[in-house]
Amino acid sequence: MKIRSVEKVIPAIATYEGAGFLVHRPFPSPSLDHFDPFLLLDEMGPSDLGPGEAKGAPDHPHRGFETVTYLLNGAMEHKDSQGNRGKLRPGDVQWMTAGSGVVHSEMPEASFAASGGRMHGFQLWVNLPARDKMVRPRYQEIPASGIPMAKSEDGRVTARVIAGEALGRRAVIDTRTPIFYLDCELAPGAELVQPASPDYNVFAYVVEGEGSFGSNRSTARRHEMVRFAADGDAVRVETSPRSSLRTLLIGGVPLNEPVARYGPFVMNTRAEVIAAVEDYQAGRLGEIA
Repeated sequence: MKIRSVEKVIPAIATYEGAGFLVHRPFPSPSLDHFDPFLLLDEMGPSDLGPGEAKGAPDHPHRGFETVTYLLNGAMEHKDSQGNRGKLRPGDVQWMTAGSGVVHSEMPEASFAASGGRMHGFQLWVNLPARDKMVRPRYQEIPASGIPMAKSEDGRVTARVIAGEALGRRAVIDTRTPIFYLDCELAPGAELVQPASPDYNVFAYVVEGEGSFGSNRSTARRHEMVRFAADGDAVRVETSPRSSLRTLLIGGVPLNEPVARYGPFVMNTRAEVIAAVEDYQAGRLGEIA
């Protein structure tokens, strides 16, 4: 295997989303609009909230892409205009294919909102290819117990396999284009080598701790994104004898298609975006009962 080098380390920008909850966002940003096929990564918090302080994202539309919500701490509930509803608790994953469009809400679960606590999680936006922009909306909701857990032979690396494959374990979620999404934890002095075909765009996002990445051993810390170059067929993550690391490792085959986006609508042309806005304004995406 040839280990990829690191092209750039990008710090996340702290901002506010929805009704006013804190996120750390490595992209989109002034330095990186998107990383095909990925459109956005938000780290929700981490925030320690008092009773009544939790905020969410009230009714809002989506069309033309997928949202992947992965919760580490806290509790959320969602509803949509097709009558779907459910709850996310620590370790759960919701992979929503918005496709032709839904109106969606993501709010703190009622008892969590009342009592407060730590809220921490991630939302990744994955673009859909032109052929799938208008597919029927779909949910894949996997509880924490259903996410495969992989472990290295020496036991020093574990990975929750949300999409794709790692360390001999395969995800239960299926994706419309080739993608891997791993939540990796490395003990001090550990190494992970993950195969990543040169046609994949690959990045890491550090959740906790510190590690070195790629053939050039670039250092990255909490709230930093590591963008790998497409100059090899594997990525390497290492920790020193004194540091541990938790990092997301995410890769996908780029669509190489035009991207026209306006807020929660991501299509291929400006005309398609205008049509999406008009459909939403006319109520054709429905409403949450």
